[in-house]
Amino acid sequence: MSPSAQLSTNSTRWDARLWAVLLTVSTVVGLDALDVSMVGVALPSIRAELGLSTSALQWVVSGYVLGYGGLLLLGGRTADLLGRRRVFLVAVAVFAVASLLGGLVDNGALLIASRFIKGLAAAFTAPAALSIITTTFREGPARNRAIGIFAVFGASGYSAGLVFSGLLTEVGWRWTFLLPVPIAIAALISAYRVIPDDRPERSGAGYDLPGAVTGAAGSLLLVFAVVEAPEIGWAAPRTLISFLVAAALITAFVLIERRSSHPLLRLGILRSGPLARANIGAALFFGAYIGFQFVVMLYLQSVLGWSALETALGFLPAALIVAFGSPRIEPLIDRVGTPRTIFAGVVSHVLAYVLFLRIDENSGYAGSVLPSMILLGIGFTLAFSSLNIQATAGVANNEQGLAGGLLNTSLQVGGAVGLAVVTAVLTANGGSEASPAALLTGLPPALVVVTGIAALGLLVALTGIVRRRRPAPVTEPELALAAD
Repeated sequence: MSPSAQLSTNSTRWDARLWAVLLTVSTVVGLDALDVSMVGVALPSIRAELGLSTSALQWVVSGYVLGYGGLLLLGGRTADLLGRRRVFLVAVAVFAVASLLGGLVDNGALLIASRFIKGLAAAFTAPAALSIITTTFREGPARNRAIGIFAVFGASGYSAGLVFSGLLTEVGWRWTFLLPVPIAIAALISAYRVIPDDRPERSGAGYDLPGAVTGAAGSLLLVFAVVEAPEIGWAAPRTLISFLVAAALITAFVLIERRSSHPLLRLGILRSGPLARANIGAALFFGAYIGFQFVVMLYLQSVLGWSALETALGFLPAALIVAFGSPRIEPLIDRVGTPRTIFAGVVSHVLAYVLFLRIDENSGYAGSVLPSMILLGIGFTLAFSSLNIQATAGVANNEQGLAGGLLNTSLQVGGAVGLAVVTAVLTANGGSEASPAALLTGLPPALVVVTGIAALGLLVALTGIVRRRRPAPVTEPELALAAD
């Protein structure tokens, strides 16, 4: 029996070692989320000190998204093939070094490069962390509870980053890059001590290098095209060429995987209905939310005249609901199943977006913004943990990293596409102008698009409920659990 198997448990009573594993990997994922949100508020200070243009400044954010979203699938499968603990440790170490460099550089190009490297490292830590949890805690109540706690760290890290960025930027923008360093180092030491060494089940398998090259290149180019399109235009030759080449590379990747004896992505995993619905639903769920967050931040700061810190605190009620509710959601998921909790969560988000359509220049926080924030928190509590559980349920241990990589790729690409589409609609309707009146003209069409994306996610979630009513064959993982 391997060390990882010895640590695995289905009990709801966990010892100190299990808690240490869960909190360590959850801290790193929270750190990834913290890093994403902290940079936004610091951008004006970065531009002033380093003399960056607007397009270069955009890549301080987009560089991270490119590395993270483009390499998640490769990161997840690498954890399966080379060992989750090993990949996790190396990626956390790279993240810490890149954070340190980002806080010390005096050149815009080097800063963007450090952000890309941090995103690349996060692309390996996120799926490795999720697969460590799903292979440590047996499928059922124990795993559901662990994933609920895992989700709290991600949501709390993002919200904390918004608040910390407002405070740290007052001291100096470099501190927004340096703060993650000691946290990453502490997590690295803890991971080395408490995460058991795992032996890949297919240690003799060859590594699918052609698949890795074409898959990574296609994903990177696709994310690059989506991120760059709002700046240079969706119909610009460079955008169209990027999409065409990305499509060609992804097609080549699929053909290679179909013929490979040891594929990087076993295409059969995509035949799982629950897994496919979880990934499509996650892309739509997160795409709508990221677009909505962008609209709300513009509204609060540019129309209502709020400071960056006040804007961050405006999102705090949603974060508090997630922090309180996610660790307690497991009994509900066990009782009604993930399809219904996902559906309820998406309904809550659709209502939040519809309510926000009432805003105008005289809207108050308590009457117009807070109800949407409460519904957002409820929606995230219900849906986010459930999507993670459904995307990894019934998947063999040697493909848990792959399942985690697929889910995180769906979240990141969905978020990038959602933001790009909402930005394009806002710009087309005059929302790119700085005046409050122009923004108010562009915000309603953008909010309608956000609501439409969420409504598509609602349809996907509904298909899961309808299909669940039909008798389904018992899978091998289910038979194994029943035998236990």
